[in-house]
Amino acid sequence: MNNKEIQSKTLSLLHTVTAALPQVEERQGQNEMAVAIALAVDTKRHLIVQAGTGTGKTLGYLVPLIASGKRIVVSTYTKALQDQLAANDLPLLTQVLGKELNRHISWAVLKGRSNYICAQRVDEISSPKQAKLDLESIPAKVTKEIARLTEWFTQTDTGDQGDLTWSPSDQAWRMVSVGSDECPGAQRCPAGARCFAERARDRAAAADVIVVNTHIYGLHIATGGALLPEHEVVVFDEAHQLEDVISASVSTEIGPGRVNAVSASIRAIIRDDAMSGSLNQIANDLHAQLSPFVDKRLSMPLPDEIQSALITLRLKVDSALEMLRGISSKDESAKQRALRAQTLSTRLIESIDISLMALKGRVAFVSGSKDRPVLEIAPLDVGPSLIENVWNQRTAILTSATIPLSLPNRIGLAEDSVDVIDVGSPFDYDQSLLYCAKQLPEPSNPLRDNAVHDEIERLINAAGGRTLALFTTYRAMHLAADEMAKRLSFTILRQDDLPKMALINAFAQDESTCLFATAGFFQGVDVPGRTLSLVIIDKIPFPRPDEPLLSARRDVIGRYYFNEIDIPLAATQLAQAAGRLIRSQTDRGVVAILDPRLATKGYGKTLVATLPPMPRTVDLEEAEAFLRSLS
Repeated sequence: MNNKEIQSKTLSLLHTVTAALPQVEERQGQNEMAVAIALAVDTKRHLIVQAGTGTGKTLGYLVPLIASGKRIVVSTYTKALQDQLAANDLPLLTQVLGKELNRHISWAVLKGRSNYICAQRVDEISSPKQAKLDLESIPAKVTKEIARLTEWFTQTDTGDQGDLTWSPSDQAWRMVSVGSDECPGAQRCPAGARCFAERARDRAAAADVIVVNTHIYGLHIATGGALLPEHEVVVFDEAHQLEDVISASVSTEIGPGRVNAVSASIRAIIRDDAMSGSLNQIANDLHAQLSPFVDKRLSMPLPDEIQSALITLRLKVDSALEMLRGISSKDESAKQRALRAQTLSTRLIESIDISLMALKGRVAFVSGSKDRPVLEIAPLDVGPSLIENVWNQRTAILTSATIPLSLPNRIGLAEDSVDVIDVGSPFDYDQSLLYCAKQLPEPSNPLRDNAVHDEIERLINAAGGRTLALFTTYRAMHLAADEMAKRLSFTILRQDDLPKMALINAFAQDESTCLFATAGFFQGVDVPGRTLSLVIIDKIPFPRPDEPLLSARRDVIGRYYFNEIDIPLAATQLAQAAGRLIRSQTDRGVVAILDPRLATKGYGKTLVATLPPMPRTVDLEEAEAFLRSLS
């Protein structure tokens, strides 16, 4: 087909889908996106699509890709979006398109192994003898949860934790599941024929559309393409997260917690107090060596004391591994537990070996906290991995409401191989206002806190509550929340008061309530209507200057790092945060950015250009008047 025919077919299919799904509206941006994707697949050119809130980007990419007849992998940032696609979008869409295209369209969701209940673990726990060993030190509440899970195992068709109608504790779920680092594989497991994770992989192998999260796709890349079935097109939804997720997926991590997990697995098989005590002591030693380096880069090769701890750990785990291999038992559950312990031990040894090698193009640093330090070995540049395993192999569609300015360069996409489009948003931003507090002290000024608190008080009073206040640090959040609790009559909820979704629900149920939170709430908050009329952002969310991995990447770029790294990352975060305000066609309100640098610094124009196209002001009284007009 020529371009006109592709465009006509795509728009016709979109019209058919939206007519068949009454809850879906046909939108111009969605149409533009779908046509561009159809042409990209036809020409085998990569495509980046910035699609603002409300565009309907899920249908915008699914309709043309399914119509293409290619095998597709959709890689989402969150499991929640995976579940939404599985529960709502794909069942309806494949039914409508199947009739229209006169062919059966199959789809499957594939998650990490630990998301599925393990048939072998359930068999072991169901054995009275084994249950006594496994559950003897488990709290009664957790034991009851495990009993519910083993009952659910007999009823579920998928074994997917996401299909549960209740939320088990992490401890209970760990007792009935295994991770990929622990599972010996279906061929070596007596319950392999009943394995839900393997069934999910089999369904994926036969499906036209496969839905995974980006971490799984990162593991697919890390294994050289061994994890997922062959496919012709991949969609990266929430593509602004791609660099970080791929970097984390192909990184190596070792910490005391991982050592203790291996120790516990070995101890369940080898009742050797000296062996387990020795491993626990090494974990403590590793903790002591890593803690002083939290949030710091390390040299490659590693400091002597960390190298020494890792070498000692490797020798001890190797010794335990030899003992595990020598175990012979007629008890099948004991055999399987020994195999899982062997697999965990082998994976740990592999990670230690990688950590002890001074690998070019990688950076070593310690993440986590002083209580839970973790040694990480991460790539400085994810581009080479993506070039080899994605860009040179298949057509890629990358989409998000906010695309970082430097995304193609950061992920190794050559300019001549990719097209970039912005289809805008269907929402009317003229009924909102962007306010920059130009008169406030800059963040480095010691007088700033009081001035910011006065500003927040005035804005919230004008809005009648109805505020999501976002902060770049916990310190700033708690200082402001403490002050507002004294000064205002409105309820002030804080990020750590409740789990995230419960907190958002509590905020949405009472119009006058205010929610104070940090970076975790810059995205994933969807509260349309009058309840959210004011979004306050305390500072431009620049990345920390001492963040180890970014620090190493800045060194590689040199003098232009601020424009190449810091500005794009800040712009993306700022746009995500500002995007919390307008979530429907009728929403109105103010985004207030309490950082004068947005108006006074040269880079301010670059940052503002990435925000929704709202009318702008630096006049506090104008912002207050606008907010009062809403209530």
